[in-house]
Amino acid sequence: MDAVEHRIDSAFDRYGPYLGLVLGLVLSPPFLVGGPAWPWWVIGVLTPVTAGWCAAFTAGDPPRARRPVAGGVYVTGLIVLMTALVYASPIYAFQVLAVYLHAFAFLRGWWRFVAVALGATVVAYAQIGGRFAEFTSGLWVAVAVLAVANALLGGGGTYFGVVMSEQNQRRREIIDELGATNRRLSEALDENAILHAQLLAQAREAGMLDERARLAREIHDTIAQGLTGIVTQLEAAGVADADPAVRSRHIDTARALARESLTEARRSVDALGPQQLAEARLPDAIADMAKRWAETSGVQLVVDTTGDPRPLLPELEVTLFRVAQEALVNVGKHAGASRVGLTLSYMEDVVVLDVRDDGCGFAPATTPGTVDGSGFGLVAMEQRVSRVGGSLGVESAPGDGTALSATVPATPAEVR
Repeated sequence: MDAVEHRIDSAFDRYGPYLGLVLGLVLSPPFLVGGPAWPWWVIGVLTPVTAGWCAAFTAGDPPRARRPVAGGVYVTGLIVLMTALVYASPIYAFQVLAVYLHAFAFLRGWWRFVAVALGATVVAYAQIGGRFAEFTSGLWVAVAVLAVANALLGGGGTYFGVVMSEQNQRRREIIDELGATNRRLSEALDENAILHAQLLAQAREAGMLDERARLAREIHDTIAQGLTGIVTQLEAAGVADADPAVRSRHIDTARALARESLTEARRSVDALGPQQLAEARLPDAIADMAKRWAETSGVQLVVDTTGDPRPLLPELEVTLFRVAQEALVNVGKHAGASRVGLTLSYMEDVVVLDVRDDGCGFAPATTPGTVDGSGFGLVAMEQRVSRVGGSLGVESAPGDGTALSATVPATPAEVR
């Protein structure tokens, strides 16, 4: 319907002037028969001139009359030519259709209503008979009344028609803009879907990498440390040939470590926490692990727990347990300490694990991030603690021992 309406409006704008000329040319002869010859000359000359005038200003896309000055010249010439033709034959008053349409199409502001008033006056002159009527004062009043009526009816109707046409045009433009916006939105949604898929793929890849790192740490904390203990016990058994009881004790310890390491390796692969945590609370699990380490290492150990022990999120307890385990392993392998203190402190917002030794110490500023050369050590502990939103601090100096402190949030298990 919009397309049909647009074609009708375009047809009226383009062919309206010629319709009035055709009607005037076809219907005028009966009124001019028997009259003077000059009206025929006027009609014969001005009809093609008017058609050419309209074509010169309205043909083309965009028409020349769209220009401000050209539009005023065109409508003025159209009214003048129409007046001359109406004087020759009142039938040419049909030409006012072009005046009404093109006044609103090519003029701006109040000039449109001036052109409509002039066209309505010419039509009123034709309606009372034009040059064939005998003008009296009453007839002039009739001309004025008809001019007002023509302006209100014809001009007003044309005005509202033009306004409706402009509104429809704006509505079509808005619909086109909405269509373009919807297309752009659809393209943006498609792009977002692609980006979302890429993000999901990246998240899956990051999760895989994180899981690999976690499993690597778990394997290091179980197999590597267990094998280290086994090797140590077997080496001790190898140099104890003179004492069968000591040799048997080291072999039994190595056998126990092997079984425990195998169990821990299986649990790590299954993404479970340390076996000790599955059977006891964190303070007890750390104390039991530390006691067995002290028995095998021969280092004096003091374990203490302060505050109010309470269940934490499993990953927090696993982190603290593994940090304590790794710290003791490092002390046994590198510190040469005779005494170690391990304290687990439960505070309101955090839980702190402190491990202190009186060993040889080291210079943290010049020491690589790994202690045992295996790729983990301090780096593994720091990664573990950072992963759960905690922090790791190390204080040491050559000859002054080492103090390690791991702090994690005290998030209770029931908040999970």
